[in-house]
Amino acid sequence: MDLFPNLTVFDHPLIAHKVSHLCDVNTGSKEFGELVKELGMLMGYEALKDLKMKTVTVQAPLSVIETPVLAEDFTIVPILRAGLGMVDGLRALSPTAKIGHIGLYRDEETLMPHTYYFKLPVDVAEGQVIIVDPALATGGSVDAAVQYVKDAGCTRIKVMCVFASEVGVSLLLEKHPDVHIYAARYAPGPLDEHGYIPTAAGDAGDRVCGTVSYKPKK
Repeated sequence: MDLFPNLTVFDHPLIAHKVSHLCDVNTGSKEFGELVKELGMLMGYEALKDLKMKTVTVQAPLSVIETPVLAEDFTIVPILRAGLGMVDGLRALSPTAKIGHIGLYRDEETLMPHTYYFKLPVDVAEGQVIIVDPALATGGSVDAAVQYVKDAGCTRIKVMCVFASEVGVSLLLEKHPDVHIYAARYAPGPLDEHGYIPTAAGDAGDRVCGTVSYKPKK
Protein backbone atom coordinates (compact mmCIF):
# COMPACT_ATOMS: atom_id res chain seq x y z
CA MET A 1 0.00 0.00 0.00
CA ASP A 2 1.70 3.20 -1.19
CA LEU A 3 0.31 5.89 1.10
CA PHE A 4 3.49 7.49 2.38
CA PRO A 5 7.15 7.00 1.62
CA ASN A 6 8.67 4.64 4.17
CA LEU A 7 5.32 3.19 5.28
CA THR A 8 4.56 -0.50 4.79
CA VAL A 9 1.01 -1.62 5.57
CA PHE A 10 0.65 -5.39 5.58
CA ASP A 11 -1.89 -7.02 3.30
CA HIS A 12 -2.07 -10.57 4.61
CA PRO A 13 -5.16 -12.59 5.62
CA LEU A 14 -3.65 -13.86 8.89
CA ILE A 15 -2.62 -10.37 9.98
CA ALA A 16 -6.00 -8.86 9.04
CA HIS A 17 -7.82 -11.65 10.91
CA LYS A 18 -5.82 -11.14 14.12
CA VAL A 19 -6.20 -7.35 13.99
CA SER A 20 -9.98 -7.72 13.71
CA HIS A 21 -10.00 -9.80 16.89
CA LEU A 22 -7.92 -7.16 18.65
CA CYS A 23 -10.57 -4.56 17.86
CA ASP A 24 -13.39 -6.71 19.28
CA VAL A 25 -14.43 -5.48 22.74
CA ASN A 26 -15.16 -9.09 23.72
CA THR A 27 -11.51 -10.14 23.33
CA GLY A 28 -10.12 -10.70 26.84
CA SER A 29 -6.70 -9.59 28.07
CA LYS A 30 -5.03 -13.02 27.74
CA GLU A 31 -6.15 -13.49 24.14
CA PHE A 32 -5.37 -9.85 23.39
CA GLY A 33 -1.80 -10.32 24.59
CA GLU A 34 -1.40 -13.51 22.57
CA LEU A 35 -2.65 -11.79 19.41
CA VAL A 36 -0.24 -8.87 19.86
CA LYS A 37 2.63 -11.34 20.31
CA GLU A 38 1.63 -13.28 17.17
CA LEU A 39 1.35 -10.08 15.16
CA GLY A 40 4.83 -9.07 16.29
CA MET A 41 6.19 -12.32 14.90
CA LEU A 42 4.28 -12.16 11.62
CA MET A 43 5.24 -8.54 10.98
CA GLY A 44 8.83 -9.08 12.05
CA TYR A 45 9.31 -11.60 9.25
CA GLU A 46 9.02 -8.75 6.73
CA ALA A 47 10.51 -5.94 8.81
CA LEU A 48 13.75 -7.88 9.34
CA LYS A 49 14.26 -9.03 5.75
CA ASP A 50 17.30 -6.78 5.26
CA LEU A 51 19.37 -8.10 8.17
CA LYS A 52 22.98 -8.74 7.19
CA MET A 53 23.96 -12.32 6.41
CA LYS A 54 27.17 -14.33 6.24
CA THR A 55 28.05 -17.77 4.92
CA VAL A 56 29.23 -20.55 7.23
CA THR A 57 30.30 -24.13 6.76
CA VAL A 58 27.97 -26.76 8.25
CA GLN A 59 28.16 -30.52 8.40
CA ALA A 60 24.81 -31.63 6.98
CA PRO A 61 23.68 -35.29 7.18
CA LEU A 62 25.03 -36.18 3.73
CA SER A 63 27.74 -33.59 3.05
CA VAL A 64 29.51 -30.42 4.17
CA ILE A 65 27.62 -27.39 2.89
CA GLU A 66 28.02 -23.62 2.70
CA THR A 67 24.88 -21.95 4.04
CA PRO A 68 23.77 -18.46 5.15
CA VAL A 69 23.20 -17.36 8.76
CA LEU A 70 22.60 -13.99 10.42
CA ALA A 71 25.70 -11.83 10.64
CA GLU A 72 24.24 -9.37 13.14
CA ASP A 73 21.86 -9.07 16.04
CA PHE A 74 19.10 -6.50 16.25
CA THR A 75 17.67 -4.61 19.20
CA ILE A 76 13.98 -4.47 20.08
CA VAL A 77 12.96 -1.31 21.91
CA PRO A 78 9.39 -1.48 23.26
CA ILE A 79 7.69 1.69 24.41
CA LEU A 80 6.46 0.79 27.90
CA ARG A 81 4.17 -0.64 28.69
CA ALA A 82 2.09 -1.64 25.67
CA GLY A 83 5.12 -2.28 23.48
CA LEU A 84 6.19 -5.15 25.72
CA GLY A 85 3.42 -7.25 24.18
CA MET A 86 5.23 -7.33 20.83
CA VAL A 87 8.68 -8.26 22.16
CA ASP A 88 8.29 -12.03 22.55
CA GLY A 89 6.95 -12.45 19.03
CA LEU A 90 9.95 -10.65 17.55
CA ARG A 91 12.43 -12.35 19.82
CA ALA A 92 11.11 -15.75 18.79
CA LEU A 93 12.51 -15.01 15.32
CA SER A 94 16.02 -14.60 16.74
CA PRO A 95 16.67 -15.58 20.37
CA THR A 96 19.92 -13.57 20.38
CA ALA A 97 18.10 -10.29 19.78
CA LYS A 98 18.81 -7.64 22.41
CA ILE A 99 16.16 -5.61 24.21
CA GLY A 100 16.16 -1.98 25.27
CA HIS A 101 13.34 -0.15 27.04
CA ILE A 102 11.87 3.31 26.94
CA GLY A 103 9.19 4.34 29.40
CA LEU A 104 6.86 7.06 28.18
CA TYR A 105 3.48 8.25 29.37
CA ARG A 106 1.17 10.69 27.69
CA ASP A 107 -0.25 13.71 29.48
CA GLU A 108 -4.00 13.24 29.06
CA GLU A 109 -4.57 17.00 28.75
CA THR A 110 -1.74 18.10 26.47
CA LEU A 111 -1.23 14.66 24.82
CA MET A 112 2.52 15.31 25.07
CA PRO A 113 4.86 12.43 26.01
CA HIS A 114 6.94 12.36 29.19
CA THR A 115 9.87 10.00 29.69
CA TYR A 116 10.46 8.12 32.95
CA TYR A 117 12.87 5.37 31.88
CA PHE A 118 15.40 4.79 29.10
CA LYS A 119 18.01 2.02 28.81
CA LEU A 120 19.63 0.44 25.78
CA PRO A 121 22.25 -2.29 25.25
CA VAL A 122 25.80 -0.91 25.20
CA ASP A 123 26.41 -1.83 21.55
CA VAL A 124 22.98 -0.83 20.26
CA ALA A 125 24.36 1.59 17.66
CA GLU A 126 26.13 -1.23 15.82
CA GLY A 127 22.97 -2.89 14.52
CA GLN A 128 19.38 -2.42 13.54
CA VAL A 129 16.83 -1.10 16.05
CA ILE A 130 13.12 -1.79 15.94
CA ILE A 131 10.93 0.42 18.12
CA VAL A 132 7.64 -1.32 18.87
CA ASP A 133 4.31 0.01 20.13
CA PRO A 134 0.86 -1.37 19.23
CA ALA A 135 -0.50 2.06 18.32
CA LEU A 136 1.01 5.00 16.46
CA ALA A 137 -1.74 7.52 17.20
CA THR A 138 -0.67 11.15 17.77
CA GLY A 139 2.90 10.13 17.01
CA GLY A 140 4.30 12.03 19.99
CA SER A 141 5.56 9.05 21.97
CA VAL A 142 7.09 7.29 18.97
CA ASP A 143 8.71 10.53 17.81
CA ALA A 144 10.28 10.94 21.26
CA ALA A 145 11.43 7.30 21.27
CA VAL A 146 13.05 7.63 17.85
CA GLN A 147 14.87 10.78 18.93
CA TYR A 148 16.18 9.11 22.08
CA VAL A 149 17.47 6.18 20.04
CA LYS A 150 19.08 8.51 17.51
CA ASP A 151 20.77 10.45 20.31
CA ALA A 152 22.24 7.12 21.46
CA GLY A 153 24.02 6.87 18.10
CA CYS A 154 21.64 4.56 16.24
CA THR A 155 21.21 5.11 12.50
CA ARG A 156 19.28 2.02 11.33
CA ILE A 157 15.89 2.53 12.95
CA LYS A 158 12.49 1.05 12.15
CA VAL A 159 9.11 1.44 13.84
CA MET A 160 6.64 -1.43 14.05
CA CYS A 161 3.05 -0.95 15.21
CA VAL A 162 -0.25 -2.73 14.82
CA PHE A 163 -2.31 0.41 14.24
CA ALA A 164 -0.97 3.51 12.47
CA SER A 165 -3.00 6.69 12.14
CA GLU A 166 -2.66 9.19 9.34
CA VAL A 167 -1.86 11.82 11.98
CA GLY A 168 0.92 9.79 13.56
CA VAL A 169 2.49 8.64 10.31
CA SER A 170 2.49 12.18 8.93
CA LEU A 171 4.21 13.57 12.01
CA LEU A 172 6.78 10.81 12.30
CA LEU A 173 7.82 10.80 8.65
CA GLU A 174 7.98 14.58 8.59
CA LYS A 175 10.38 14.61 11.54
CA HIS A 176 12.20 11.37 10.75
CA PRO A 177 12.08 10.71 6.99
CA ASP A 178 14.88 8.15 7.35
CA VAL A 179 12.75 5.83 9.54
CA HIS A 180 10.61 3.08 8.00
CA ILE A 181 7.22 2.32 9.58
CA TYR A 182 5.60 -1.13 9.47
CA ALA A 183 1.91 -1.33 10.36
CA ALA A 184 -0.74 -4.04 10.36
CA ARG A 185 -3.56 -1.55 9.80
CA TYR A 186 -3.62 2.05 8.61
CA ALA A 187 -6.31 4.45 9.85
CA PRO A 188 -6.93 7.52 7.70
CA GLY A 189 -8.65 10.58 9.09
CA PRO A 190 -8.51 12.41 12.42
CA LEU A 191 -8.09 11.04 15.94
CA ASP A 192 -10.80 11.39 18.57
CA GLU A 193 -10.78 14.14 21.22
CA HIS A 194 -8.59 11.99 23.48
CA GLY A 195 -5.98 11.33 20.80
CA TYR A 196 -7.04 7.73 20.14
CA ILE A 197 -7.61 6.03 16.79
CA PRO A 198 -11.41 5.59 16.56
CA THR A 199 -11.21 2.38 14.51
CA ALA A 200 -8.48 0.68 16.59
CA ALA A 201 -8.47 -1.43 19.76
CA GLY A 202 -8.54 1.23 22.46
CA ASP A 203 -5.69 1.47 24.96
CA ALA A 204 -3.50 -1.52 24.08
CA GLY A 205 -1.47 -1.35 27.28
CA ASP A 206 -4.59 -1.49 29.41
CA ARG A 207 -6.03 -4.32 27.36
CA VAL A 208 -2.85 -6.42 27.50
CA CYS A 209 -2.62 -5.98 31.27
CA GLY A 210 -6.35 -6.24 31.94
CA THR A 211 -6.51 -2.87 33.69
CA VAL A 212 -9.50 -1.79 31.65
CA SER A 213 -12.35 -3.57 29.94
CA TYR A 214 -14.34 -2.33 26.99
CA LYS A 215 -16.89 -5.12 27.24
CA PRO A 216 -20.50 -3.88 27.44
CA LYS A 217 -21.89 -4.04 30.95
CA LYS A 218 -24.65 -6.57 31.33
